[in-house]
Amino acid sequence: MINNHPLWATGPAELLQFAITLISEKSDAKRRVAMILVDNATELTMQTYLTLPRRVTGLQLSRKERDEYCKNFPSLLDGIEEHAGDKIIGLNLGEFEWFHRLRNELYHQGNGLTVETKNVEVYAELSQKLFEALFEIDLEITVPESSDAELIGRFFESWIKIERLLAEWAENGKHSSPSQNIVALNRDGEISAAIVMTFSEVQGIRNQLVHGEAEVEEMLRESNMAKVKALEHAVSEMAERKLKQ
Repeated sequence: MINNHPLWATGPAELLQFAITLISEKSDAKRRVAMILVDNATELTMQTYLTLPRRVTGLQLSRKERDEYCKNFPSLLDGIEEHAGDKIIGLNLGEFEWFHRLRNELYHQGNGLTVETKNVEVYAELSQKLFEALFEIDLEITVPESSDAELIGRFFESWIKIERLLAEWAENGKHSSPSQNIVALNRDGEISAAIVMTFSEVQGIRNQLVHGEAEVEEMLRESNMAKVKALEHAVSEMAERKLKQ
């Protein structure tokens, strides 16, 4: 479903929707195409954000600045990091660059190279979360029943909320890593040692998921999803306490 999106949002939405549909068809060739489509959607999302009128994004960039940022994928990441850093807390731009390099390998050396379904699904979810973070609009992507995309999406939704709350309430949080933030909150007596341990476990799950080091069904089994929800609940409670102080 993409009919309710602003006109400038339809491009990335259509690319992601087509990619998700291709992934479900269980073909090496179609997974390669899906990976390229997700990467194109990511690039288009960043270009759109940096080139839309100021009344839409609040950004005031010169034509020269826009052209410089839009010349390639790494420079687009630079532009997003510079002008939307607060919006994308919970998303690691270095991981988008890693996926982009994987896409380039598939594009330039495609014969015989394959990409696993989990890599494409994770990149698609991260791309969707990037769009939603930048434009504060929910992308309505239809996910086939056979896809793990919905489960991956729920995990990252919780993780992003956790990172943002840690960044908001830790001292100098927006300029520190999530690991540094939760340690600082533990030191200040706001977060228990048990929650710090749970955070480390969930962060490990996240990292393995992003880099395709384990199967989605294994990493996001019921017990692990319970851990991320418990962590989200604990961090949310901490934020509510500090808000009342």
